[in-house]
Amino acid sequence: MLVSGKLTNYILDSLFLKQTFVLGGMTNIKVGNDVVRYNNNFRLFLTTRLSNPHYLPETAIMVTLLNFAITPQGLEDQLLGLVVATERPDLEECRQTLIVEGASNRKELLETERQILDVLSKAEGDILEDETAINTLTNAKV
Repeated sequence: MLVSGKLTNYILDSLFLKQTFVLGGMTNIKVGNDVVRYNNNFRLFLTTRLSNPHYLPETAIMVTLLNFAITPQGLEDQLLGLVVATERPDLEECRQTLIVEGASNRKELLETERQILDVLSKAEGDILEDETAINTLTNAKV
């Protein structure tokens, strides 16, 4: 449908913006050069098989874009967040704090692992006599 962006956008703009008019006592809409009868229950859904489609800003502001490339776990987390935010905003705030804290802890863990591996790769001789290695391992344990 997006053959030549400007032509397709021009043709579908009246649908996207729901530019209807009354002619002969009936609601109509102009699609391209044709005038067709419009039903208020009409919905237009466009899909694509592109993994990451790019839409022109002019198109994106006229429509609602949905990204269905979400995992069931991600969708469950989003829905749970919405329900909890409505029912118990204090718990949702706590949950958000825990998510941020968990991400921070994972980042710190990766950094600690990198330091340990770096110390072990640079160690020469007996590692038990290397004070830097012992301090790094002690800090990692904490």
